[in-house]
Amino acid sequence: MILASKRLSYRLFTEEDREELWALDQDPEVMRFITKGEPSSMERIETLFIPRMMAYNLPIKGWGIWRVSVSEDDRYLGWVLVRPENFFDDQRDDTSLELGWRFFQSSWGQGYATEAAAYLADQLLALNPELKQFMAIADKENEASIGVMKKLGMSFSNETSFLSPVTGCSEPVVRYVKLIPR
Repeated sequence: MILASKRLSYRLFTEEDREELWALDQDPEVMRFITKGEPSSMERIETLFIPRMMAYNLPIKGWGIWRVSVSEDDRYLGWVLVRPENFFDDQRDDTSLELGWRFFQSSWGQGYATEAAAYLADQLLALNPELKQFMAIADKENEASIGVMKKLGMSFSNETSFLSPVTGCSEPVVRYVKLIPR
């Protein structure tokens, strides 16, 4: 079980959280590097996002999408994704966990994404003894996400492509990795 950190609280999203998942995706700036600014419809949340999220939701391992909120007042800030790298293709790797994040624009620049991802990564080590690395991908123009990756101790690995489940297109991304000494 993953407990709250000093200023943030965490819980895994479920199918019942569709409204919160949808609300975050309504800001074109939040969606800028994901869908070129197009907000998600509730239909997309219900028919694409939630089924994909539930496919890798495994609480005993800490996999899923973690709702992040301010501990003091439970204000919803955004989320952190945790899943095995390449979960949806034939190169799935349970020894490499992908971290991803999406936060409301009002919380940007306050260290929440870095704090939440770092805290969850630390907690995940005990739940995943086979873990060899953490990784993350981002659009190469997404300087804020790349900055979070660097603050998490990740280093540039390579440029690759990501098949977007939303657009159905292969999107160029940068991949960063942090090896775990064991």
